Amino acid sequence: MFSRKTIIIFILLLTGAIYFFYTQNNGLVQSSHTIRSADIPAAFDGFTITHLSDLHSKEFGNQNQRLISKVIKQEPDVIFMTGDLIDSYSSNNGEGTALMEQLVEVAPVYFVTGNHEWRLGIVDELEEELRSYGVEVLRNETVTIEHNGQAIQLIRIDDPDSEPQMNASQFSEEVLDAQQINEELFTILLAHRPEVFSSYQRDEIDLVFSGHAHGGQIRLPLIGGLLSPGQGFFPTYSEGVHEENDTIMLVSRGLGNSLFPLRLFNRPELIEVKLACEPCS
Repeated sequence: MFSRKTIIIFILLLTGAIYFFYTQNNGLVQSSHTIRSADIPAAFDGFTITHLSDLHSKEFGNQNQRLISKVIKQEPDVIFMTGDLIDSYSSNNGEGTALMEQLVEVAPVYFVTGNHEWRLGIVDELEEELRSYGVEVLRNETVTIEHNGQAIQLIRIDDPDSEPQMNASQFSEEVLDAQQINEELFTILLAHRPEVFSSYQRDEIDLVFSGHAHGGQIRLPLIGGLLSPGQGFFPTYSEGVHEENDTIMLVSRGLGNSLFPLRLFNRPELIEVKLACEPCS
């Protein structure tokens, strides 16, 4: 027979474990980065970007109010969502589209597809719905963002699952080659997959926003992420800022989970990025 003290200790440990795993998967954290470049126009100095990725139909509070509150506090000039708004392995009750409908009231929202939208076969319907809310859903296209009389260039490419007969690198390179890139403008790329970073460098992209890797799902001290789709065990590009050959890539750890339902030492993340013209011409 267990003693009363043993039962109390067990209950306390169980409660602590439940709280720990709950916060690991539901406790939002914000990461903040400043991207500095002399190529950033002076008008964009201090320009604020909120980066979200991989919601996977998850909610943070009723109708995602906890997430929306954190986005509002960032006072973004634009919001980027880099794919997997909806999860193909779970029920979809409109959590992702409802979030986007509310975010357009905060700032202009730009969306690119992830592999889950293509797996579900709902890209055309999703695009139509998001456009009806005012979300910018240009696919494999280049546009400019103007601010105080100056401009930067924004490229958005579909997830490679849109062309399953091609590998991710081949798809990314062919789509980027087809873009009319103005080399005189600071160029931002929204692309779901970080594992093809070399393809983005090949086209001399200045700044890439990506997701897909879920932070490696489980993060180990001194090692980092354990497993990411497209990269396997111990992925190189699972989160954070990476810079190679004058191209900077910022990888979101994402917000939700998919087939693997648990995060560990890898809480859901929203990212704040400030552009800094340094030195300004």
